[in-house]
Parts: sequence; C-alpha cells; structure tokens
Amino acid sequence: MLVEAIIKHNLPFSFVENEGIRKVFNYLNSDVKHIFMNILKANVLKLYKKEKVDVKKKLKSIPDRICLTSDLWTSVTSEGYICLTAHYVDENWELKNIILNFCPMPPSHTGTLLTEKILSFLEEWGIEKKIFSITLDNASNNDNCQDFIKKKLNEGGLLLCDGIFFHVRCGAHILNLIVQEGLKVIDDLVIKIRETMKYLKGSKIRMCRFDECAKIVGMKRTKGLCLDVCTRWNATYDMIDSAIRYRSMLNCLAEKYVNLKHCPSRDEWNRVERITRFLKHFNVITTLFSRTDYPIANQYFQGLSQIELLLLEEMESQDSFISNMAEHMKGKFNKYWDCYSVVLACAIVLDPRYKLDYVDLFSRI
Repeated sequence: MLVEAIIKHNLPFSFVENEGIRKVFNYLNSDVKHIFMNILKANVLKLYKKEKVDVKKKLKSIPDRICLTSDLWTSVTSEGYICLTAHYVDENWELKNIILNFCPMPPSHTGTLLTEKILSFLEEWGIEKKIFSITLDNASNNDNCQDFIKKKLNEGGLLLCDGIFFHVRCGAHILNLIVQEGLKVIDDLVIKIRETMKYLKGSKIRMCRFDECAKIVGMKRTKGLCLDVCTRWNATYDMIDSAIRYRSMLNCLAEKYVNLKHCPSRDEWNRVERITRFLKHFNVITTLFSRTDYPIANQYFQGLSQIELLLLEEMESQDSFISNMAEHMKGKFNKYWDCYSVVLACAIVLDPRYKLDYVDLFSRI
C-alpha cells in the first residue's frame, strides 16, 4: 500500500525516511519495522515489472488492431522525452488507452533515431503484428519516421493494405498550424498583449495596481490573466480573450502608470476584438479535437467542413485584417487537406447522421 501511495501521489522515495512520517508509523504501531528508500525503490520496480507483464498479456489478448500515438516533449530544463500510447477497443467495445513508454529521448530527433526508438518499443511489448496506425505531429522528422516504420513492418507483411492507412496526421496540430499562420498577420498586436501580461504578472505590486484600476472603472476581476505558450495557438487565444475582458482596466492602468508601454491603442483593441470573434470558432473545434476523455473520429470531417466554410466566408470580409488572416490560413488548410486520413472518412460514412454528405462535399473541394 505504501508503494502504491508513493506512485499515486508522486512522492520521493525519501518520504519513508522523514522523521515526521516515522513518528506517525511509530504511533500507529510501536513495533513497526521502518522501510528505507532503497527497499522502497526496489519494491516500486518490482510492482512496475508485475504491471508490465499484466499489460503485455492484455495487449496480446486483444483480437483486433492497436492504434498508436507518439509525441516528443521537452522539459523546462531542455531535456527531451518521447511518449508512446496504445489505443484499442476491448472485448466490451470500450475505447482504452495505455501509455506504453515515457522515456528520455536526447537530441537529435531525426527520423532514423525516432524509428529505432519506436520499433524497439513495439518489440519490447510484442505488438509489431497488431499495429494499425500511428498518429504524429506534422514535422519532417515524423514524416520520415513513419515512412521508415511502415517500410520495416511491411517487410514482414504486418500492416493492413500495405500500410496505406498507417500514417494519421494529428488534427489538433494541423489546426494549430493553420491558426498560427493567420496569427502571423497580427504578430505585432499579439506581442503587445503578451508583453503587457508579462509586465503585470511580473510582480505583486503591479497586480495590486491592476486591482485598484478595477475599482476605478467599476469592474470586478473574476478570472485571472493568462500568459500564453507561444507554440499553442489556443493558449494565445485565451491570453487575448482575457486581455479583452479587462480592456478598460488595462487602459486605466496605462494612463496612470507610464511603465505599461505595450498596452494596445483604441483602434488596436477594436481590431483584436474582431479577430477574437473570428478565432472563437477555431477554439471550439480545437477543444473538440483535443478531448482526452473520448475523442470521436466521426467529428473530424464535421470540424473540417466548419473550418473550410468559415475561411471561405472570412476571405470575403470587408475587414482587411480578417480577410488577410483567412487567406493565409486557407493556404495552410489546403496543404494539409491534400493528405488527410481515409480512415477518418470511413468513420463519418459509418455515422448514420452524415453518411456520404461530408465526403461528397470535400471531394468537390
């Protein structure tokens, strides 16, 4: 139970050697034999090996194919990691997912090195013959990686239809690239808002001044200010949305304190507000694509059709900034639409609400 508690709550192994914890154990049982951190570590590894054997048996018993997702991740200390997740439908028709590997992946992240790593994972779990597809972000090294993996698995005849369904491009990442392309048009405005948020969140005194401005303009701060992660467009959207919510407070702060140099002007605020209304639709679809509880494949085409129609509509907008953004985004949309996954088309055809409606629509585009 102690081993499970350590794992569940992400506690350090030294937890069991803390004086206060040992006092608690002694109070509960004066004859307790205390566990040392090296023993605890050995028991954690023992439990891991046991669970790994159970997962291997479970994967072996799956009658159908397994879909994989893989991604690279860099920590705040610039250390690289790779994660491989298996997705499958069990005997009760329930969608399951299991993180198979999460381990260090030092640079460089070339297609060849990624291939070697992922193939070693598949061999480790004994699932080479069960793979149906792999979903990856849209990057040249990932494209090379899936080519190499597909070639290797096809040598043994392990993929269905020679692997034509093997590679699936991440829909959420494609959407991110599309919107990032549009945000380049208003990069100066985004930078202004980002610098404003950095300035405010840089000290408690500045936030206190910000709250003073709330009283002056008759507002109440109900939500926090957001600072975005530049690589995630929806984080940038949340940052802009939170700035617009407190637009009057930020203007008041800029008037009272000259140090707030990056606050947008009135015209810039109006432009940002129009752009946010435009991007709100993309935020809804990004949330749909990024669901972790139960992402639904048959909604992929529906989301794409909404994006297509919205971009076509906004390209005709009288607002030059909006039309320029939409035009840039449409170019990126067309690039990735040429390589969509046929499997996702099958998913919507099997949906009795849509059948061939969306497929016919996109075949004409």
